[in-house]
Amino acid sequence: MADVQTASSGLESIPALLERNVHSFGNRPAYREKEFGIWQSWTWAEAAEEIDALAMGLIALGIERGDHVAIIGRNRPAHYWSMVAAQKCGAVPVPLYQDANAEEMEYVLDHSGARFVICGDQEQVDKVIEAQERVHKIEHVLYVDKRGMRKYDHGHLNWYHDVQDEGRAGHHRLEGEMQERTAELDYESTCVMLYTSGTTGKPKGVVLSNRNVIESAKNSSEFDKLGPGEDVLAYLPMAWVGDFIFSIGQAYWTGFCVNCPESEDTMMTDLREIGPTYFFAPPRVFEGLLTTVMIRMEDATRMKKWLFDRYMEHARKVGPAILDGKPVSGGDKFKYWLGNLFVYGPLKNTLGFSRVRVGYTAGEAIGPEIFDFYRSLGINLKQLYGQTEATVFITQQPDGEVRPDTVGVPSPGVELRIAESGEVFYRSPGTFVEYYNNPDSTASTKDAEGWVATGDAGFIEEDTGHLRIIDRAKDVGKMADGSMFAPKYVENKLKFYPNILEAVVFGSGRDFCTAAINIDLNAVGNWAERNNISYASYQELAGHKQVLDMIQNHVEEVNESVARDPMLSGCQVHRFLVLHKELDADDGEMTRTRKVKRGVISEKFGDLIDALYSGKTEQYTETEVTYEDGRKGKIKATLEIRDAKVVQTAKPEGVAAE
Repeated sequence: MADVQTASSGLESIPALLERNVHSFGNRPAYREKEFGIWQSWTWAEAAEEIDALAMGLIALGIERGDHVAIIGRNRPAHYWSMVAAQKCGAVPVPLYQDANAEEMEYVLDHSGARFVICGDQEQVDKVIEAQERVHKIEHVLYVDKRGMRKYDHGHLNWYHDVQDEGRAGHHRLEGEMQERTAELDYESTCVMLYTSGTTGKPKGVVLSNRNVIESAKNSSEFDKLGPGEDVLAYLPMAWVGDFIFSIGQAYWTGFCVNCPESEDTMMTDLREIGPTYFFAPPRVFEGLLTTVMIRMEDATRMKKWLFDRYMEHARKVGPAILDGKPVSGGDKFKYWLGNLFVYGPLKNTLGFSRVRVGYTAGEAIGPEIFDFYRSLGINLKQLYGQTEATVFITQQPDGEVRPDTVGVPSPGVELRIAESGEVFYRSPGTFVEYYNNPDSTASTKDAEGWVATGDAGFIEEDTGHLRIIDRAKDVGKMADGSMFAPKYVENKLKFYPNILEAVVFGSGRDFCTAAINIDLNAVGNWAERNNISYASYQELAGHKQVLDMIQNHVEEVNESVARDPMLSGCQVHRFLVLHKELDADDGEMTRTRKVKRGVISEKFGDLIDALYSGKTEQYTETEVTYEDGRKGKIKATLEIRDAKVVQTAKPEGVAAE
């Protein structure tokens, strides 16, 4: 780490950090990728050569300073190299979500005005070619994987490696131009443009400078003492700011190794093989892993189940304290050591978490039970709070101050303030430059002094300085009787149950709250098999009486928990239904980062919401869905609507009693 610190002065761009890494860690692994079941590795020196070859090849194709280069595909070294190569040309990388449909992709390609597009494979090329019928600024399309591309018209199509070869062949002619453009980069140069998920409207292009990325990477790396020896697994969407800061920003600042899995299907196997020391996942990943563990334990032998239950009970009592270095009796330490031998160690190894030194979750609130489960195993899982406009980091949890109910203290260099409305504002070196071609949105989000409105409601604890987030500010409202309505608070409690994948709570301006719920097909399907319940589809399982009974129990347990909070006791769920389909980004119901679009839900399922409030016990509905091949269709269902038991509570002060 000393080399990183002493070399920090004058490093004002990602290409400058790359050059530093070649000199400081030239023979250390920079990238690994699993292909055809075999891990391939590139050192920093080898990666730099790959990047230079591509940059010179792009210059030969005519790339200009300031051009936007769209990059679409899964996590691969070639795609990360493309981002840095674009920067070396004075251009701006614009990563896109690989699972975006042609319409979503078309919007970003058109809005960014991308002249160059680098695609992972034939599927992405097809979507770009379809978009070109309406987007006319694209001049060159590169592809990394040759499979299926032989019979395409290559007038404006280029194989990625051919472009590199052209760059190598012409290096005497092109190298000087590349070096000149690279030398022009400074702290104010644009490093990347990332599009927001578009929860409430069209995605916005967030322009981040080298200052934003490098300062955020530096501060966050020092906060958790990250160094060149770390291993990370790059599996989250490349278009997401978190992946960019971990796999480019922090990786280039510290010199650690970025490992790319072979595919989404092999991710868990690849995770175990790499054994990352630094790991990030949104709550849904940790929830899914825990669901898988619990399903396996239900199928385990009686002896294994007994060992698991006994030692996990002990781990929950003393594991987090041991992890934080707090005093624990010798007997409890010995029992925990035995538990680690028989249960915790093998379980961490199975999950791929044996070497995790620092783990983070963010994006949504994670359930305290889930959070505590991982920490009780000895995994240093922490929460952070951030957004694209902050270059990720707004708050982080320091070691020894980790709690499930806060998102930590301000990250280094970050200032926080809470507005009278309760909305959280921040100011930091990571604060974005602007929304691309959208001065009105920029001005409404960031004021003249650099303060950014997060859109979240929260407060700072006076005694600890920790930030607590209540909900999205725009979602916090009032019930008809004046009591507070905070849907996310209730939704997160519902999603703590492995059987519930998603929940959407309604109630603003209403007399009571209702909920639409998605079951988790994996968890509920396994439960159905163990209970000899047959079903032919998701829709049939979601409407089964015993499944509805189980969900009703969960809803009523959540109501008991919500009732204990005097400010939010009015948010108990009075009526609910289980949806006949999973909420899906392809159907426009969620963003690509799996955030619910409340406006779309309210409009699309308006008949179901009306039925929840009209007292009906069932409702027939028809819903449009998008199939994998892009075709549209409709599914029809009659959904049962149930009442849930609520706990009577006294009204908080200032709220009129009914």
